[in-house]
Amino acid sequence: MLREKFPEFCSSPSPPVEVKIEEPVSMEMDNHLSDKDESCYDNAEAAFSDDEEDLNSKGKKREFRFHPIKETVVEEPVDVTPYLDQLDESLRDKVLQLQKGSDTEAQCEVMQEIVDQVLEEDFDSEQLSVLASCLQELFKAHFRGEVLPEEVTEESLEESVGKPLYLIFRNLCQMQEDNSSFSLLLDLLSELYQKQPKIGYHLLYYLRASKAAAGKMNLYESFAQATQLGDLHTCLMMDMKACQEDDVRLLCHLTPSIYTEFPDETLRSGELLNMIVAVIDSAQLQELVCHVMMGNLVMFRKDSVLNILIQSLDWETFEQYCAWQLFLAHNIPLETIIPILQHLKYKEHPEALSCLLLQLRREKPSEEMVKMVLSRPCHPDDQFTTSILRHWCMKHDELLAEHIKALLIKNNSLPRKRQSLRSSSSKLAQLTLEQILEHLDNLRLNLANTKQNCMLPFFLPLPLGPVWGRCCPGSDLLQLFGAGMTLPGPLLKPIEEIIFCAMYNLPDILTVLPFHSL
Repeated sequence: MLREKFPEFCSSPSPPVEVKIEEPVSMEMDNHLSDKDESCYDNAEAAFSDDEEDLNSKGKKREFRFHPIKETVVEEPVDVTPYLDQLDESLRDKVLQLQKGSDTEAQCEVMQEIVDQVLEEDFDSEQLSVLASCLQELFKAHFRGEVLPEEVTEESLEESVGKPLYLIFRNLCQMQEDNSSFSLLLDLLSELYQKQPKIGYHLLYYLRASKAAAGKMNLYESFAQATQLGDLHTCLMMDMKACQEDDVRLLCHLTPSIYTEFPDETLRSGELLNMIVAVIDSAQLQELVCHVMMGNLVMFRKDSVLNILIQSLDWETFEQYCAWQLFLAHNIPLETIIPILQHLKYKEHPEALSCLLLQLRREKPSEEMVKMVLSRPCHPDDQFTTSILRHWCMKHDELLAEHIKALLIKNNSLPRKRQSLRSSSSKLAQLTLEQILEHLDNLRLNLANTKQNCMLPFFLPLPLGPVWGRCCPGSDLLQLFGAGMTLPGPLLKPIEEIIFCAMYNLPDILTVLPFHSL
């Protein structure tokens, strides 16, 4: 039956068929491996790079370094033919000389002749746009690659600004701003800027690097006003953005002079700071910090630093850490930015909270600091307030107690109606008696759990259970302060005053503490 159903499985095996195996055709491989090299793949066991070091033929360790693949720039032939017919004969001949010339010095001489012709009284200003198109095509190579020399020295910087196109910048630096020729060259630069926006940060670099441009940084402001943008701030931000995208080293090199020469445009917002911290690495950050500490760079000032740090809360993590490192390099009192605490949420802003916490631990607590710290909402996962209070309790116990005492008295005596008229911004920092006591209890629990004997000078036993129970037996908050609770010794008097108010002036205490029942 099986034979009938599955005949293919029950048939006798067929005799083996001899298959002729052809000899492999020898082929020359590009790598020319020898027989000895090929045999090693058969006999050698698998080895991993982590287990054995790669050695070269001399027995030395072979170094492998990452080398970025450089993009090959294909030099396209420059064609200015479409523009030549629109130029007058003498200017056309000079443009053709620039096109044919390959020597930089010869090109500079021709470029100076072009500038001289533009400055002649009978020059037709309508040719500026066509001339700018020709120059933009002829000097495309000026705008490729890095501008800043690999090794920055006075000689290398002066050599780097010897490009033919930079002769326009040099002539501008030698002129008086009220001269008609000055305006004409600015118009030429403006036409170039429309066709090649990179000319903006090249001008900034020339003004920074050239000895002939020393003290002439205000020339950039005249250039910005001559462009179609007509606004210094917009033009500066656009040029620094173009620099950021093309050359980060140049961006860092320009940063000190840009902040020094244009403080109103750079210090009033975090726009430029964000451009910088978005692309720098740790070495460049350290370089900027050194510039700040040596007095060569100021990136923050008191009247705007708080707003800039608030803006930075939306940046990436590394960008925020860079911003805080640069801020800490400045000699700005921490109290200037302590109001930022009311904007920080423990889940959304861990970078700012950690930086601020580490800085607060170096400070002696002021009343404003303690107020801002205690104004944070109480949450089991937010350990910021407890952490800094614990540190201050150990280092500055009497000073901390005095500040908390003052805050307790103020919050018990201030009329609520007057507080309700405050602006919405002040309500963010409004401190309640409930918050103070909750944070103090969290501190008490932390010290009790860690069994720190250093808490004894600050915390003294005070059984308040029956009294608090009489005042508000149904309050969940006050049930925390049961019999045997410890409170700060210097705080006993204000706490007793609050209790006395609760026992003999019931309407007033109702405005201070949340009552569920009496």
